[in-house]
Amino acid sequence: MMREQGTSIGISDDESLLSSEAALDRAVRAEVWRDSVKNKLAMIFLALLAVSVPLSAHHGTAAYDTTKKITLKATVTEWFWANPHCFLKFDAKDEKGNLVHWATEASNPSDMVNLGWAKDTFKPGDEITVTFIPVKNGAPVGRLEKVVLASGQTLSGRVVF
Repeated sequence: MMREQGTSIGISDDESLLSSEAALDRAVRAEVWRDSVKNKLAMIFLALLAVSVPLSAHHGTAAYDTTKKITLKATVTEWFWANPHCFLKFDAKDEKGNLVHWATEASNPSDMVNLGWAKDTFKPGDEITVTFIPVKNGAPVGRLEKVVLASGQTLSGRVVF
């Protein structure tokens, strides 16, 4: 479209071009900012996901042979009362008469209190009968199921819902 000389529409071609470039520049900056925020949110999401996967794996049973339970007469060597899990360590003889040092995992202290356990339930040298689920690889490690004290009192090692 051609304009006659001397007529004006209020904005020169140069001003119109500068105005369009400024608008385009603002639009590009806004898009870059949105992409930046999206990238940050995506990174936060991925970081939270990466942290949560090991936490759920932490409470899995994959390492334990849940088809087996072992019951042994044993002597307590240590009762470790702390978050996130308590541990009962004990010595017991294997089928060949060799002394084996075992470590069994229990629940957290608040669960254990609800089950009747206490920080002073065991002391080194206590004679017990312990039932636990062993790990699959044959190491002397397990998940505590129950303990029978010398007095005959039975303590459950798991919260049952």
